[in-house]
Amino acid sequence: MHSDKSLLPNSLQQVLSEAKEALKANSRLHFIIALSYGGRYDILQACKSVTSKVKDGLIQLEDINQSILEELETKCAKFPNPDLLIQTSGELRLSNFMLWQVHYTEFYFVDKCFPDFEEADFIEVLNSH
Repeated sequence: MHSDKSLLPNSLQQVLSEAKEALKANSRLHFIIALSYGGRYDILQACKSVTSKVKDGLIQLEDINQSILEELETKCAKFPNPDLLIQTSGELRLSNFMLWQVHYTEFYFVDKCFPDFEEADFIEVLNSH
């Protein structure tokens, strides 16, 4: 789960923590939940991290390459880039979501809002790809 959890209510933080613990043994499916997350913020934090490492002499300027992905808050370097992104709410845009990681991702746009998105909708999305 990727988010600035401090912006979420304590009760939701607890639910997310419990869900993460319950699913930690899962190794086949990567289901990423991003709450209070922004791709631009993610990239900005990666830039700050890399800049700090150059300043501290830990890396050289010429060492900077696409591995910057490993500096992103989402730490998705351990996961493959998303194959599919489902955008709910009828919006036909990325909504500032995983801007670095979605360069080869297929998008599916749904008119329903997330709370109304059901299993049948998910199966429809999977069958369309």
